Amino acid sequence: MNTKYHDLLKKSTAKPSLRPLKNITSEVIMIGSKQIILSLATVLMMGISAFAAKNDEVNQLAAKAFHKEFVNATNIVWEQKQDFLKVTFTLNDQVLFAYYNNNGDRQAVIRNLVSSQLPINLLADLKKEYNGFWISDLFEMASDDQTNYYITLENADKKIVLRSNGAENWSVYAKTKKDME
Repeated sequence: MNTKYHDLLKKSTAKPSLRPLKNITSEVIMIGSKQIILSLATVLMMGISAFAAKNDEVNQLAAKAFHKEFVNATNIVWEQKQDFLKVTFTLNDQVLFAYYNNNGDRQAVIRNLVSSQLPINLLADLKKEYNGFWISDLFEMASDDQTNYYITLENADKKIVLRSNGAENWSVYAKTKKDME
């Protein structure tokens, strides 16, 4: 008997292998699910790439401005916030914080202070007006050729945040009463 003919005869008389319909359906669903997942992943990656490209452009503008202004800065850490970039860095052995807008323009530079670093008249006003308070926070904010100081003062009953008008005097920025427990 011819082997080719014999093989064909065996194939034609053999029982077809039937897979359960349930397995075929689940395979079709899995293939469809994989295609949907791949499509979603592709769209998501395109969106992230567009967002990252925009942020990279902002980051490059801000980084260029930062490095031009703070040439000797070290320990530089960038943080992308929703509407701005925050840079924490060290300059002249002091930790500073610079804030840049989405156009890469510097908005402010902040540094923490100790009370002895305040201008004399601001320090004298504090000692005269808020003698029974202690300082829990104090920082200087420089922006647009103006420097303001913010100080948080506390006593047993109150918490007061003062803002300086330049180096001239203090005004109340916020005031809260402490909860008595």
